[in-house]
Amino acid sequence: MVTVLTSGNGKAIVGGSNKPTSEERRVSLLTLCGLALVIGVMTGFGAVAFRALIAFVHNLSYNGRLSFVYDANVSEGPSRFGDFVLLSPIIGGLIVVFLVKRFAPEAKGHGVPEVMDAVFYKHGNIRGTVAVIKALASALSIGSGAAVGREGPIIQIGSALGSSFAQFIGLSTWQKITLLSAGAGAGIAATFNTPLGGVLFALEILLPEVSNRTFLPVVVATGAATTIGRIMIGPDPAFAVPDVQFPMVASFNVQEAVAFVLLGLLCGFAAWAFIRLLVFMEDGFPKLPGNEYTQNIVGMAVIGLMMVGLTRTFGHSYIDGVGYSVIQTILDHKMTSAGLLALLFAMKLIATTVSLGCGASGGIFSPSLYLGATLGAAFAAATSSILPHSGLTPSSAAIVGMAAIVGAGTGGVMTAIVMVFEMTRDYAIIVPVIVAVALAAGVRRALVNETIYTVKLRHRGHRIPKERHINLYLVRQAQDIMERRFIVAKAGTTLKQTMLAEDTDDARAIVVEREGRIAGLIPPRSGLWVESQTNPDLLVERFAESQVVICRDDDLLSLVFARLKRRRAGAAIVFRGASRPRVSDIVGIITKRAIADEVISSYED
Repeated sequence: MVTVLTSGNGKAIVGGSNKPTSEERRVSLLTLCGLALVIGVMTGFGAVAFRALIAFVHNLSYNGRLSFVYDANVSEGPSRFGDFVLLSPIIGGLIVVFLVKRFAPEAKGHGVPEVMDAVFYKHGNIRGTVAVIKALASALSIGSGAAVGREGPIIQIGSALGSSFAQFIGLSTWQKITLLSAGAGAGIAATFNTPLGGVLFALEILLPEVSNRTFLPVVVATGAATTIGRIMIGPDPAFAVPDVQFPMVASFNVQEAVAFVLLGLLCGFAAWAFIRLLVFMEDGFPKLPGNEYTQNIVGMAVIGLMMVGLTRTFGHSYIDGVGYSVIQTILDHKMTSAGLLALLFAMKLIATTVSLGCGASGGIFSPSLYLGATLGAAFAAATSSILPHSGLTPSSAAIVGMAAIVGAGTGGVMTAIVMVFEMTRDYAIIVPVIVAVALAAGVRRALVNETIYTVKLRHRGHRIPKERHINLYLVRQAQDIMERRFIVAKAGTTLKQTMLAEDTDDARAIVVEREGRIAGLIPPRSGLWVESQTNPDLLVERFAESQVVICRDDDLLSLVFARLKRRRAGAAIVFRGASRPRVSDIVGIITKRAIADEVISSYED
């Protein structure tokens, strides 16, 4: 516990022992890969069970029958319950709110932000309870009609399995994070039958470090989960993609290039709209009168009314659940009306953001695919007369649009490109997809710097590094390495008074205060001890750095490093509490020596 000892000369020595943390267990890379294999198998079976649970809830709430058999890619037509189907998302939503509020608040929403938060701010710790509650809550949300996806939940479920398993055997932080990421990649791979996409998702979105020690376990886990998925579900990818003839690079004409460029730009704006509307809904619903239950009733009633309205007009509810049947219909060339496609895009955008805003549990990956497919197909249908030689058809444009919105919205551009390639298995698609994804990601980043995953964490004050470096010190926080012993000297104190204490030496930082406020900082080993012997009457504030760097105790080290570099400072003050800290809020000092020790300790040869 930090104590403050004040002497009569106006100087305070703040002390506190830096207790060494207990040794964390580290296993060999071979053993870690073996553990990742177990996680992959568990996640593969978990993905199969999760899909069966969704099928059970859907069949019960939509068709009034008990069955675990359900093909989300097949359009079913109107519900057996007619207009009373609007009650389905309301009832399901109320149960979800109870489960989430009572057992696992982390299970609310689309899941991936919570996983990222665990990686960077919770030392890779996710409670095992989250896997169970997330599976139940998401199955209820998706099956009862909420317009959310099943990929986000299985990512969180796989991550929770990996983290819980690592915590149980007491692994170190970086190995815990590796198994967590392996579980996430395994979830994506098992769901879409895209093992490379699963690996890239873990590398692009979650892992702070890309090296053999993190890459190999992820590959093992995704391979194992894909194998289980192919055995239990089937060898086909998520969608049956017909032969789509994309022009090769050599045969590109001006209209083809213009078409892909325009589609990419359009998808970038759509991804931006998706992010902004989701933020608006997630911020807006908690402000409504009542509590979580009444807010959920309002949101789910909107979803139910949309389902009834679409069914009465077109014979199908279209916007509920994962929406795979609409995507498959577009890919099968059975939905080509630009007006209907544009309408479905707008309604799915609203339905998904309303669902997540009012408390549903589910992902945004499937809705992103839906939005990309409808927007791309609508674009192709609308521009067919303007660009007759573009080579775009509704189905081919849907594929490009799916990759563009997923890549732009999530920030996983390589994940989106490779996953769409794995789905289509057509190499000619690579160039159009790369062009569209790059432009979409650029437009989205120009309009909003955060992705749909990180924007939620940014509102909590948790910033996720956008550039990945090759060291896991990025997941460390200021409080993890700060030095808790330092000196506080009042302005006007002489060097002799400051250095009077017997145990005081030049190795400690000195915080200069004036009327309780921070007036300056003198880094350790600044030569002040020698100066106090030759010029003892000089005032201590003369030696303080004018540009003081301050940071919160839970700020990531990457943020602290950036501030130290920008100010060219020798140390940083760490505080807890108020936004305008006073001396009493200081809990430690980050010195360059502490930073060097942390970087060295995290390095392995």
